[in-house]
Amino acid sequence: METEYDKHIESVTKSVKQALTETGYDTLVIHSGTPTLYYADDQEIPFRSLPYFRWFAPLNSPHHVVIISTKDAKPLVIECMPDDYWIEHDTAVSAWRESFTHISVKTPIAVWAMMKEHANGRRSFIGDTTSSQEAKKNSIAEDAINPEALIRALNDERSIKTQYEIDCLTQANEIAAKGHLTARDAFLSGASEFEIHLAYLAATLSSEGGLPYPTITALNEKSSTLHYQHKRVDVKNGNTFLLDAGVNHRGYASDVTRTYASDSANPMFKSLLMDVINLQKKLTELVKPAVQYIELHHKAHLGIAEILKRHGIATTDGEKSIERGITGAFFPHGLGHMLGLQVHDVGGVDPFAETHPLRAFYPKVRTNRTLVEGNVTTIEPGLYFIPMLLKPLHESDSRNMLNWQLIDELTPMGGIRIEDNLVVTESGMKNLTREFLL
Repeated sequence: METEYDKHIESVTKSVKQALTETGYDTLVIHSGTPTLYYADDQEIPFRSLPYFRWFAPLNSPHHVVIISTKDAKPLVIECMPDDYWIEHDTAVSAWRESFTHISVKTPIAVWAMMKEHANGRRSFIGDTTSSQEAKKNSIAEDAINPEALIRALNDERSIKTQYEIDCLTQANEIAAKGHLTARDAFLSGASEFEIHLAYLAATLSSEGGLPYPTITALNEKSSTLHYQHKRVDVKNGNTFLLDAGVNHRGYASDVTRTYASDSANPMFKSLLMDVINLQKKLTELVKPAVQYIELHHKAHLGIAEILKRHGIATTDGEKSIERGITGAFFPHGLGHMLGLQVHDVGGVDPFAETHPLRAFYPKVRTNRTLVEGNVTTIEPGLYFIPMLLKPLHESDSRNMLNWQLIDELTPMGGIRIEDNLVVTESGMKNLTREFLL
């Protein structure tokens, strides 16, 4: 891992230097972020380092900077390490410092002073709102703070993962898989949402604040709420269960979803679940370089349309089901997203892909790019019974195309989502999730 980390730093440093040259800068200063308090409170909102900073240094703490210069062989990290008896410094990973020129100071003011000394030439800066204001006070030109052209170039580079990043994402999937298996067993034993959530945390050795996103732990009808946030204690022995949960490993996130049905679940729902699982597997097999993601999204809608007709939920399928808005009511989100330092990572939009003819069908789909080797993406088709979205269909001229009695019977079961994390390889893909979780 450490050898791959050295190669990673060498690779991303080279990429940043090239981006700096192309955009007319000599130096890039990346700030790790600034603590923020809850409104009218003295308690800090849980801190998360800026992803551009974490791209270099695995530090999840504030006030540090990394400086990349076109003239220096190594990046410079100025680490803010105040004398403090309230909190402990981030020391989980130590070997990373060997890949940098490293300076340790005790105050944020000292960080800015050292930045002025070491960031030379035409300087650019990436940071949050507070640090950007400080950058302006410290003589960085306003148009060089979070410059759009430079950030766009860095986003393109971040979308292509190094081997170190793929290794981190693989480990994040392996750890998450342990949690998913434990959560499944807790569900089958009759546990509540809250109990299942605790079982996941214990199995992954995670705290809630350390997760890349709050777990979606949903029994029965709540699994049709896409980002369901609660953890009920009073509902047990569920018929259906959806868990959307990942972990962080060195700042890199896994994002995995599985849906399960108990013996008491509606038999039709169990059959739908198997069909969505099979559809998801077929879609993952289509992932390879040069594939346009919106075409995968379209194939997912065609697959959902076929499933709905096969089970007698709808009387039509294919393009007509999509045009009528039927598939959109049952599958209302994108097929997936880029994954990395952010759960919904950068690099998901390719300007050239905006002209694709399918864009008219799916104007709101966020991930719209041509896949290349090194991209990491999720594939997560779903099929949900959401009254809010089904009501307009019931009131439209498409209502006779749907079996409302069957829909009413299935609505208490909630919904289905199956999600894997895939890395695009030279000729296909590698499924990082199914190495550890079927």
